[in-house]
Amino acid sequence: MIVVTGATGNVGRPLVEALAAAGEEVTAVSRSAAEGLPAGVVHRRGDLADVGGLEELFEGAEAAYLLVAGLGDTLRPREIVAAAVAGGVRRLVLQSSQLVGTRHDSVSHGFLRDFEAAVRESGLEWTVLRPGGFASNAYLWAEQVRTARTVASPFADVALPVVDPADIAEVAAAALRDPAHAGRTYVLTGPVGVSPREQARDLAEAVGEPVEFVAQSAAEARAHLVRFLPEDAVDGMLSVMGGPSAEEQRVSPDVERVLGRAPRPFSAWAERNAFAFA
Repeated sequence: MIVVTGATGNVGRPLVEALAAAGEEVTAVSRSAAEGLPAGVVHRRGDLADVGGLEELFEGAEAAYLLVAGLGDTLRPREIVAAAVAGGVRRLVLQSSQLVGTRHDSVSHGFLRDFEAAVRESGLEWTVLRPGGFASNAYLWAEQVRTARTVASPFADVALPVVDPADIAEVAAAALRDPAHAGRTYVLTGPVGVSPREQARDLAEAVGEPVEFVAQSAAEARAHLVRFLPEDAVDGMLSVMGGPSAEEQRVSPDVERVLGRAPRPFSAWAERNAFAFA
């Protein structure tokens, strides 16, 4: 049996679907109710912050996917990993972030560094996934595209190889099922850098109508984003968007190494999720 935490999110839901399609016994864990899960998948309410209830959630599982919501600054990584060990888990896959490797002084990613250390020192088989920016961050533009057919963003022409969450899910499924991925850290990106202006063009193509790009200042973007996200997370996001390192702009080969195919481009994500912007 495989336990998937964060099972209703942009990565967790397609991961549950991929594992179920492969015939795996899956327990989907989320903090709230879950609808539309595949037949045969067991859903259980759970929260990584509730360490006392985690051993029971992990009991009987061979493998577990750890997805940390928000900043995770209230979580206790070593106690969470210890609960997985006590529950009999043999293989852990952690969803971390590329920025753990590229932004060593990032306060907002300190908790993920702690999680990575706890997983690596667990004595279990482990795999760490370090995705770059998510294609699904474009959902932040959904309302403005629906209501005004505009995309407002800073750093209009700075391109980053954003990754499709479905690709992260497929890599995670492979790592959860195959011990050949044990001891590996995979950086996951899309196939090519794509700028906010280019993403707006892809969204226009997906919805079949013109979408105007509106350039923002960094200050304007920050004032908007802190309404939805923690300030540290917003500052980290804008720092990468406006001044990415060479490593953050590089296309990683790891998705193709694991899946045997190129990662999906942003345009494919936009086409698949056009309903959210129409």
